[in-house]
Amino acid sequence: MNTQTNSHTPTQSRFVKVSLIVAIVIVMNLFFNYSISFVYNEPTYDQFIKSTQVVIEIKDKDVCVGVGGQWTENSYIPEKPIMKSDAPLQKGYCDQNYTNQKNYEEARKIYERNVFITLVILGIISIVVGSFVTLSILSISLSWGGVLSLVIASMRYWNSADKLIKVLILAAALGTLIWVAVKRFSK
Repeated sequence: MNTQTNSHTPTQSRFVKVSLIVAIVIVMNLFFNYSISFVYNEPTYDQFIKSTQVVIEIKDKDVCVGVGGQWTENSYIPEKPIMKSDAPLQKGYCDQNYTNQKNYEEARKIYERNVFITLVILGIISIVVGSFVTLSILSISLSWGGVLSLVIASMRYWNSADKLIKVLILAAALGTLIWVAVKRFSK
């Protein structure tokens, strides 16, 4: 006689539910972030600044500025006179990658802003959907996944965001969350 009984204790069942919730939250956010990188290419340093094996030092201000560089005048004045055998002092320094570096930083800023907005939107959608799903384990998973998406978005972009963008995005997120809370729990 083979009788099987349900050997799951309430603690085991709770642990399985929590594990499943955590797994859904993590995988959902991995999916969001990977999908964004799949659809929207991240600017890379090499796209803007080409690495060459031989770098020729530019010693002329006009040539430096002509290639998009930034010229820094030499403000070093030696305490002792330079001997004739010493090399002449360089008049300044050229950062040849100045313009390209600025272009790269601007492209990164735009990319991070767009990723931030996308993750905030996905997070809010997840919270809204989670609040209306009747299956409790999915409701909790989607809601916490949305919250994690908002946290990840903020961590990625917060230091780069303009104050106005921060206020507008947070106002939209807060308004949506309050609306969901009123619609879902006012009954």
